[in-house]
Amino acid sequence: MHHWQTSWASANCPAVQLRLQPRNSHSGALLCLLCLLCLLLCSLTLGCKTTSGAEVTVTIGAASSMRVVMPALVKAFEASSPGTKVRVAYGASGDLRKRVIDGAPIDAVVLADAATVESLLRAGQVVADPRKTIATNALVLVGASPLSHKKLRFASIEQLPAGEKLAIGNPDVAPVGRYARSSLKRLGKWKALQGRLIFGGNVAAVLTYARRGEAAAAIVYETDSRGVKDVVLLDRAKGTWAASPQVVVSLLRAAEHPVEARAFLEFLGSKQAQRILKERGFGSPQ
Repeated sequence: MHHWQTSWASANCPAVQLRLQPRNSHSGALLCLLCLLCLLLCSLTLGCKTTSGAEVTVTIGAASSMRVVMPALVKAFEASSPGTKVRVAYGASGDLRKRVIDGAPIDAVVLADAATVESLLRAGQVVADPRKTIATNALVLVGASPLSHKKLRFASIEQLPAGEKLAIGNPDVAPVGRYARSSLKRLGKWKALQGRLIFGGNVAAVLTYARRGEAAAAIVYETDSRGVKDVVLLDRAKGTWAASPQVVVSLLRAAEHPVEARAFLEFLGSKQAQRILKERGFGSPQ
């Protein structure tokens, strides 16, 4: 019979490595069995890491208006997807579009309008599938609290007190501004408000103008105004003139982690994600 001498060292597995040295003759079958047992011990008991088990971090570019819900969505997704983490970069949809075109390391986008996603598709930056609406929103008119003109409505918005301003998003970069402009034009109020507008780079900036009293009123998303104690709700945009804000997602063509990013976008359409969106005031996809 042969005997085998074993020794242990640190290499690929920091705790276990078997080096076999013959002392007497022994069967090859026993040698193979010992090797297999050692590998099994390493993987199951000592938890050696492999490349396939490495954690992946997906980067999502999300519209500023999604701050109210993205943390909860990310938490739910990560809980159901071991090994995948999600990092979110927020910004106005127009700014995110520019960052994507400039080559920012983003895997997927969650934007506040379909037009921005369509422009990225035409530029060859995103793929056609998946590209879908995962939620809807609504515009509201809010004012600083306390407020002396609580009767202000969309229909009478041009009757702002003398010297007062209306805050809206910058239509060039923020979808909330384009939605506001479109709605005001349909109402026939846009021209009357020229010279009385303050523009914010994103919905958070617009809301801040009203909260600080720098604008008598502001047009923002309903989801952003919920729970904000220092503004009052004046009116909701309803009717054929009212824009219908959408939340649209898409996968970048140059995504570093396309499989994981696609999985996150698919999750956003799941029953669990839709329940989270609804709880925070978003509407169902239309």
